[in-house]
Amino acid sequence: MINNPNGNGTNQDAQLEQELNGLRRQYEQLRDQKVRTEQQVTDLSSRLEALKTQAQAEYGTSDPEELQALLEQKRQENERVVSEYREHIQKIQADLAAVENNVDGDR
Repeated sequence: MINNPNGNGTNQDAQLEQELNGLRRQYEQLRDQKVRTEQQVTDLSSRLEALKTQAQAEYGTSDPEELQALLEQKRQENERVVSEYREHIQKIQADLAAVENNVDGDR
């Protein structure tokens, strides 16, 4: 440190030391954030691998595009089944109404 008789150097040194301390705190925060982020990446990578294995076992593929196509097929199949069920219920209701009309007509 250079001794400056008017004290300007001391004030400047204090400012630099304060800035350095602030930079150290930022560095520590960034280092901690890096460690947390690396752990999250590791955890998410493990989870992704587990999900890929599960998808492969359940659906025969872990390819996202193939899984999307399978999902669309299942949706279409569900729509078809619901439509058939709706028609079945409507037929039952119509048959029931016809029976009720015949019973009422016989009275």
